Order: sequence, then structure tokens, then C-alpha cells
Amino acid sequence: MKENNKRENAKRKIIKLEASILASLLICCVLNISSFSEKCSNIREKMLRMHVIANSDSEEDQALKLKVRDAVLSEGKEIFDGSVTAEDAKDKILPETERLRKAALKVIENEGFEYDVKITVENEYFNTRTYDSSVTLPAGYYTAVKVIIGEGKGHNWWCVMFPPMCLPAASKECEISDVLDEGETEIATGGSRYRFKFKIVEIYEKISEKFK
Repeated sequence: MKENNKRENAKRKIIKLEASILASLLICCVLNISSFSEKCSNIREKMLRMHVIANSDSEEDQALKLKVRDAVLSEGKEIFDGSVTAEDAKDKILPETERLRKAALKVIENEGFEYDVKITVENEYFNTRTYDSSVTLPAGYYTAVKVIIGEGKGHNWWCVMFPPMCLPAASKECEISDVLDEGETEIATGGSRYRFKFKIVEIYEKISEKFK
């Protein structure tokens, strides 16, 4: 009888120990993901993106998309020089949208189309994306200059405007490490090391998006 009690007590102790270890591991995982998610949030707040959406996926509309992009960037070269941050994008870019829109419409008309164009600066949702095989931006909402051509149902072109990673008119070189702190830079440039965590963040953001 005493031997059975000893065995039962030993089993209970082992179960409690295993449960304690499991709980500790879960807490560590939650804290780790929470810290990662916070850094991802900081990355999103510091980035300014550009998003040009074609009317459709036809070959003509996709080619027009790039010409409209070039026209907008050329017309607004003094504001699209890499100096405008996500924080001041609305104040500096919104007052210029009608001028940029007219430049886009001129290109569209010259190419023989009758599409309208809408240019806004808004908080837009992006999936996790890798830029130039070196920088991965986590899913979530970013401040973005959005150019919608016609019905806006075609594939899009996007880039990072601040720090300037795709702007030929950038006034100065700016590395991503100049904008993000050490931990955030490690995440953005970590590539496959953070693939699993990026997926968790993307799933979480998509669930949040559905509730919104």
C-alpha cells in the first residue's frame, strides 16, 4: 500500500513538474512573440510606402501602370526625394495630389485611355512582403501613397519611399538601419530566420482585419 502511495505521489510530482515546464515554455513563447510583434509595429510606423494599382491585368493596363508611376514620381520629384517620412506624409503630399493626378491623367490620355486616377495618402494594409530579396516588411497597416488607375483591379506595383529604397530622385542615400533601431533592423533584414514569426504576425493581422 505504501509503495503504491509513493508511486502515485511520484507520478503527481512528475505531472506537476511537466505542467510547470510547459507553462513556462508557453509564457516564454508568448513574451517572445509579443516582443516581436511590438518591433513589427514600430517598423510599420516608420515606413512610408507607395502603391500603384493598375486598372486590370491586361498587358496594356500593366504597361500603363508603370508609365503613370513614372509620371507621378517625376512630377513630384521634390517631395518624392526620400525626405518625406511616414509621419509628415499627409501634410506634405496631400496638398500636391491634384497636381500629381493631372500629370497621371495626361499620360493616360496620351496613351489613348480614358481612365480616371485617384491619389491618396492613407493607412493601408499590406501582407508580409520581401523587397529586393534583402528586406522583409511584416504584415499590417502602413502609411502609403496610393495611386489607383481606373477600376484598380489589376496587379500592383509597390515600393518603400522612406527610407528611399526605390526612388531614383532620392536626395541622399539612406540605409534602413538609419531609420530602424538595431532590433528592428535585424527583423527586417533577417530573412528566413523570422519566417515563422512573420507568418504568426500575418495571421494575427488578418484576423484583426476581419474584425475591423
